[in-house]
Amino acid sequence: MASRILMPVPVCLIENSQRKGLVVQQEALQVLSKVTQPVVVVAIAGLYRTGKSYLMNRLARQRKGFSLGSSVQSHTKGIWMWCVPHPCKPGHTLVLLDTEGLGDVEKGNNKNDTWIFVLTVLLSSTLIYNCKGTIDQQAMDQLHYVVKLSEHINLKAAPEKSEDELKDSEKFVLFFPTFVWAVRDFTLRLELNGKKISEDEYLENALKLKAGSSPEIERYNQPRECIRQFFPGRKCFVFDPPASKKDLDHLEELQDDEIDPEFLQQVEKFCSHIWEKSPPKTVRGGHFVTGNMLGKLAETYVKAIESGAVPCLESAVVALAEIENTAAVKAAVTLYQDLMKQRAKLPTETVQELLELHTKCEQEALKLFMAWAFDDDICYFQRQVQQVKEKFCTDNEQASRVKCEAALKDLSQDMERRIRDGAYSVPGGYELFKGDEQALVGKYRELPGKGVKADAVLQEFLQRRQAVAKVILKADVSLTEKDKELKSEQDRRERAEQEREVQRKKQAEDKQKLQDQLRSSEEHSVWLRKKLEKSCAKQLEEHQRMMSHKSKEESELLNDGFFEKATHMQLVNSRLEQEYCTTKNNVTSWIDIMVKILLDLAVVIFRHWRSGSGASLPHSS
Repeated sequence: MASRILMPVPVCLIENSQRKGLVVQQEALQVLSKVTQPVVVVAIAGLYRTGKSYLMNRLARQRKGFSLGSSVQSHTKGIWMWCVPHPCKPGHTLVLLDTEGLGDVEKGNNKNDTWIFVLTVLLSSTLIYNCKGTIDQQAMDQLHYVVKLSEHINLKAAPEKSEDELKDSEKFVLFFPTFVWAVRDFTLRLELNGKKISEDEYLENALKLKAGSSPEIERYNQPRECIRQFFPGRKCFVFDPPASKKDLDHLEELQDDEIDPEFLQQVEKFCSHIWEKSPPKTVRGGHFVTGNMLGKLAETYVKAIESGAVPCLESAVVALAEIENTAAVKAAVTLYQDLMKQRAKLPTETVQELLELHTKCEQEALKLFMAWAFDDDICYFQRQVQQVKEKFCTDNEQASRVKCEAALKDLSQDMERRIRDGAYSVPGGYELFKGDEQALVGKYRELPGKGVKADAVLQEFLQRRQAVAKVILKADVSLTEKDKELKSEQDRRERAEQEREVQRKKQAEDKQKLQDQLRSSEEHSVWLRKKLEKSCAKQLEEHQRMMSHKSKEESELLNDGFFEKATHMQLVNSRLEQEYCTTKNNVTSWIDIMVKILLDLAVVIFRHWRSGSGASLPHSS
């Protein structure tokens, strides 16, 4: 399912229009629909004309692409997208999102600034916040959008059940991107109390809280607490001014020897980190997001915003799972159908031969389905494959019937001519007729490739000949009435035995089909169990990382003397541990229930098949 999307220039993903509001652009969705690889989504946000687009162009390994605005006019409206091959991760696509500058005075109406920031957070796996100068209180005040995230994002569709249940914002760290702060035109020394510090230490120092409870201190602490608690990882890069002020107007046109070498080293260091460390975009349970899925998420979130609602991660993932599972079933069933058409040479000699081929094709289709789909829709896949398999069984029987009927028609031409000429209307004609019929049957049985309906078609053929046989027997004067009765009784016994043999073969074939369906269901249940166990293990791992993050924050609060906040964080972590234990204890029973549903479906299919065929239900070993 690899894909390489070549985009010479970025396109608008979400337009921010004064008249229409936020609108997802179809051109961008068409591009994303072709990206079937996992995506690493790197987004940048920040005030207008702070040089965001330049960094994104460098991440795309290009000088031009995203529009650079050197004047006070903001060039980027809405969210723009550029899909490029990932420089460091084969099989992945790097999706760069350049966002509209926040706080643009030209817009007149900044009501969508918060929503642009929310969408940037929800769609990205790495969020870069770009500012100029230093990380001071002004820079924090300009990042006030992070404080509003708890009011503009819901994790679950259902409201909180009780006061003891944790607020959604306490779990944002599970779903939010890693956070990178890029400080442009940085002219200070990286020192603290006379000692050199790293860029990351500079950020952590800027995020330290102040003691006290006044409104001013709460306003000071609030954005810092949000950054510390919401984002799973933090990183900082500082950049020297790239060139003189007059050269900034055409920065993308400058050659490397015209740009400050320190700045170039800083950009190279920044790009290397983003390329190497930015994780693929995932949703809960560790499912990798492809380009097509990213487009669906953008549509879902924007639709919620434009309807006046708050984007809900749970609802978005449920909707996405439904879309992806439907697509996975369609692709897997199509693969199964194509493989069967390529490999099946109808008619097959036996039902078992077709079932063995079905098993191999089904396993390849199942592998595709399980790699693509979310956790719990294997029953629908099984039903769809079953329908296609039944069609192949029907086609196999029909192909066999056509071939057998044609063979019998060809073999019986001489007998038909002799019947018309009255060759059997002579003394001893009945024995002659039966001898010719037995010879015909012998030649028919020797023919190869007749398929699964060989005996049934032969029985029907001989059944139709009974009327002719009776007339010839009655007219044969060489036989006494007693002889005729014995011959007639012998014919009846032979016909009855032939019918029983055909019925025995049909029951044996039905039993083979039932056993194959049981094998298929048991195999599917094994695959489902493995996938569910892997998904649950991933969720528990994510939960552990969240608890580790909270524990680290608790320790830092204690070290800094914020005992009340540390106590609250301890309470949060305690509830998270309770949730973890409950989830871990319930995983096995939940998986067992899901697998039982699948096996119960198989039993229903078996019973339906048994009632239609008269076959007995096989026992599973």
